[in-house]
Amino acid sequence: MAHPQRKTGQGAAANKEAAEATEAFKRSVATTMRAMSGEAELEVTFAANRPSLAPGRARLPEPPRGAKAQDIATARGMADSMALRIAAHDPELHAKRAPSSDTARVIFDTLEQARCESLGATRMSGVAQNLSAMLEDKFAKADFGTIESTQDAPLEHALALVMREKITGQKPPESASDLVEVWRTIIDEKTGDRLSGLGDVLDDQTAFADAVRDVLTDFGMGDDFDGSADNDDQNDDDGEDGDSGDDAAQGEANESDGDNAETDSQSEATGDDQEAGESEAGEADFSDSDDDASAEMDDSGETTRPNSPRSMREDEDAYKVYSHEFDETIAAEDLCDAAELERLRAYLDKQLMSLQGVVARLANRLQRKLMAKQNRSWEFDLEEGVLDSSRLTRIVIDPTAPLSFKHEQDTDFRDTVVTLLLDNSGSMRGRPITVAATCADILARTLERCGVKVEILGFTTRAWKGGQVREKWLKDGKPAMPGRLNDLRHIIYKAADAPWRRARRNLGLMMREGLLKENIDGEALDWAHKRLLGRPESRRILMVISDGAPVDDTTLSVNPGNYLEKHFHQVIEEIETRSPVQLVAIGIGHDVTRHYRRAVTIVDAEELAGAMTDKLVELFDEDANKRGSKYR
Repeated sequence: MAHPQRKTGQGAAANKEAAEATEAFKRSVATTMRAMSGEAELEVTFAANRPSLAPGRARLPEPPRGAKAQDIATARGMADSMALRIAAHDPELHAKRAPSSDTARVIFDTLEQARCESLGATRMSGVAQNLSAMLEDKFAKADFGTIESTQDAPLEHALALVMREKITGQKPPESASDLVEVWRTIIDEKTGDRLSGLGDVLDDQTAFADAVRDVLTDFGMGDDFDGSADNDDQNDDDGEDGDSGDDAAQGEANESDGDNAETDSQSEATGDDQEAGESEAGEADFSDSDDDASAEMDDSGETTRPNSPRSMREDEDAYKVYSHEFDETIAAEDLCDAAELERLRAYLDKQLMSLQGVVARLANRLQRKLMAKQNRSWEFDLEEGVLDSSRLTRIVIDPTAPLSFKHEQDTDFRDTVVTLLLDNSGSMRGRPITVAATCADILARTLERCGVKVEILGFTTRAWKGGQVREKWLKDGKPAMPGRLNDLRHIIYKAADAPWRRARRNLGLMMREGLLKENIDGEALDWAHKRLLGRPESRRILMVISDGAPVDDTTLSVNPGNYLEKHFHQVIEEIETRSPVQLVAIGIGHDVTRHYRRAVTIVDAEELAGAMTDKLVELFDEDANKRGSKYR
């Protein structure tokens, strides 16, 4: 006779066995990575965070419970990709040879990663299979299956996959077949046999970089290289294999344009409390920045659909930035000292005394709704698990009856990240910014209790009416149509992986006199969106809180009057039509419904808490209804 306790015991034994198998798999992957990379001391960790590669460290995704053969092959492919990057890539040489423009640099980086992977695929059939599984998963997640024209297809991925096919003989993954086919004829016409010829120089990174220059020249990007790299050949020593592993990702990191603070904040979040003894600089080695570390992150298997189609168009009216030299992305704690942050936080706490009760009630309502959805996520009628009390009569009538147990499933809410992007412009000064900071604070705590990760970002400029960029423009003789002419300041108040208790005092920074200046919404929205695309969660929500359209007097004085707003609309359209990110906006005294598809406008800042909670519940309800209709 089957006994409930016995079945439960069998389930516990099965869980223990599965956990042991997972640990054995992790040890196997780590050992293989050390052997392939040539780094015996490589530290390999597994976490639910975004995969990353840094000097002496590699972070891989935690294997899913009940992993299938495809999941295992994908994980091995990701590990093989990172190991090959360490073994075959010299970041300093790569940095010297890289082109100057963003578009050419993306292609250059992607082909270099394809070179490293092709080296392994041509020599080890098992590695080739693992890499194929990783690429299939990578492009399936990026949703490249509905591409109909080159405007929708990133050229860099198409070039890398065609090169891989010509060198290794392996067809592009099925999930990227449309992407490759829309470009194949153009690639063949422009490059001829050049991509096949890259296979002859896979072992020589310098020669490969020179050959890639010729490919870029075929696409009209040959002028994006300077001549300095040609004089550095004698300085490149490809024999120092040991250095290549230690310096992985360092060359790109040295070129970052002010994203160090962003990296510090994100990497602090990835370190758990047990790693508190590590220095901040050490934690920052887990580089998650969206610019120069992109080459390192390509091997993570986490790819997204970039905005490259627009960057490939020759559009005279395209949005331009006169110089990124003085822009900054900075963690809130780096803008003032700890003592001032504590004082500003105390001031914020005093200001929100009258608001806290109302906002807390709304937050509790949101928490109850989300928890209720999570509690309903059970799988019933199982032969083992937790005894289902609703089936007790069945057991009394027939103790041998099977299917009397239930098991709590992982809920989708535990795989969600929400970014709150707050307008830090001067017009938000006073009550609006106080309410926005309060709502962000309490919602972050609420969602964290529900297992939902929250990132809080702010955007403004470093100066009124133009800053150092404007001074540079004046010194250059005031060229016509210079594009954006102010220094951006993007602030990270709380990274997604940082617990609320660590970031709590940062929100007080919004109370600092002189912080709030002008707002360039399009670039801020694009920045927050790219950060979200780098997250591993399946559901990503971007909530924008603003009280007006983009305004920067200096930029608008030397460009068309709709210059900033036009770019703002282009970014919104790109996200709403092409991105997996769910975008919602709340306007304070400003009609944002004419900009965003999903938006609400409130008259008084006091209504913000209710609007934020209502919109979040609405988004979760929509997803729950979609999942319900899918299985009906």
